[in-house]
Amino acid sequence: MPLFAYEAINAQGQKETGELEAANRNQAILEIRNAGLKPTKVAQRAESAGGKKPAKQDDSKPSAKGGKIRGKASAQQLTDFTAQLAVLIDAGLPVVRSLKVLGRQQKPGPFKHILEDIGESVEQGSSLSEAFGNHPRTFDRLYVNMIKAGEAGGILDTILQRLADFMEKAQRLKKKVIGAMIYPIIVMSVAVMILTGIMIFVIPAFEKMFKEQGMELHWMTAMLIFASRGITSIWGLIFVVVLAVGAAGLIAWGRTGTGERIKDRVKLKMPVFGNIIKKAVTARFTRTLGTLVMAGVPILESLNICKNAMGNVVLGEAIDKVANSIKEGETIAGPLAETGLFDDLVVNMIDVGEETGELDKMLMKVADTFDTYVDIAVESLVSILEPVLIVFMGGAIGFIVIALFLPLVGLIDAISA
Repeated sequence: MPLFAYEAINAQGQKETGELEAANRNQAILEIRNAGLKPTKVAQRAESAGGKKPAKQDDSKPSAKGGKIRGKASAQQLTDFTAQLAVLIDAGLPVVRSLKVLGRQQKPGPFKHILEDIGESVEQGSSLSEAFGNHPRTFDRLYVNMIKAGEAGGILDTILQRLADFMEKAQRLKKKVIGAMIYPIIVMSVAVMILTGIMIFVIPAFEKMFKEQGMELHWMTAMLIFASRGITSIWGLIFVVVLAVGAAGLIAWGRTGTGERIKDRVKLKMPVFGNIIKKAVTARFTRTLGTLVMAGVPILESLNICKNAMGNVVLGEAIDKVANSIKEGETIAGPLAETGLFDDLVVNMIDVGEETGELDKMLMKVADTFDTYVDIAVESLVSILEPVLIVFMGGAIGFIVIALFLPLVGLIDAISA
């Protein structure tokens, strides 16, 4: 009979290795599970297969590592899946069956294939975290490490629920910010389109009339006509092209290491917006770190994950310095204060959390506090932007109306005289 080498986790969460004979791989997995172990890796020994080489994998099917699966899941799909998986696991359903249930209810698309691939991997002996790790575009390091911690501690359902809560709050904040900015963006877009239409179609008609009447133009009218000519001429087109190319070049440069660092530093120093961005990133950092610490992930590993999940290179480098300081035996609060990028409230609450042994709870409280700050700041910003945009629109239209009617007023006065 073929000989299979295996790695498994026992009831105490410890890793065990060994070999056994079985008719096939599925039979080997079944025997390992019957022995009270959870197989994480099962492979047939090459010499037991009569010296034959393993059969070539069929590339027409998605590989077990997700190499043939294109696309990724949306943030909302992943959030819903995590919450549903937590409910099924908590209800006592086996992981494989839960994955198959959730896979069947997905609409045709990349995520459905990803769940099917994960289900097959787990059924063949891989751990759930390993199966998720084979799809890094959908399941990031934060997700995979949380699942790994849940498996090791035997609290997978709890960890999944915490993950779902974390993702739901992140989605809620993102939707709130996007929703708050929709109105100003629409107003600004409509204003630009109206003003452009006036400059292209209306102003030239008035210019022709003024020329026919031989009228002397006020400086406001002359400036308006000059701007209209610039927009409708070839120079206007060149200006738009240069602006578009410059914007594209700036975006490309912003994706380089140096460009991204400078861009993120500028974001943090922007008036009004910089404070909102800093608070939002701080909330994300503390919530991510708190969730990982609560799950039992080692602090250094948690900080490395947070560094990549910050969404800001400057703050990510600050977290990296904190991690290096911890390696030398320091606390989190001290090095965090030395970076100068985090509010005193954050530093003090983390310090208290370290002293009391409730770091995870303090981190979550900080995250909730800063989420509230961000909500209030965004609402205040939108309430300020609305009247500013209305004033801008009214001022621009008012300037055009006055500039066009000043020559007409002069003409009326001349006729009356």
